[in-house]
Amino acid sequence: MTLPLLVGAALAVPAAQAQEAAGAATDTATATPQAKKPMRVRRHHAVADSASTVPTRGMSMAQVESRFGAPVDKLPAAGGDAPRHPTINRWRYAGYTVYFERNRVIHTVLDAAPAAP
Repeated sequence: MTLPLLVGAALAVPAAQAQEAAGAATDTATATPQAKKPMRVRRHHAVADSASTVPTRGMSMAQVESRFGAPVDKLPAAGGDAPRHPTINRWRYAGYTVYFERNRVIHTVLDAAPAAP
């Protein structure tokens, strides 16, 4: 015996499963608010305030140097050999490294914490 199919945009679902899903939807609609889980949002970039302890995206090299002082080490530049390969500079500070594209901060990476004994 074959089940009739309900065909939607690009989805085919057997009619029996569609009816079960519809019944389940009405059951969850009457569920108590405590049963719902809060939605978690993953953030990729933290919003830095004006009192930030590390350089923020968009700062110029001059701004970084005037605000955070001279770096411990200026690593050799990479790229810059073609217009599609901009120069990437890295400046090491105590506790973090600042990455520049041309002369603007694109990322600040904190040093890894030492492993616990």
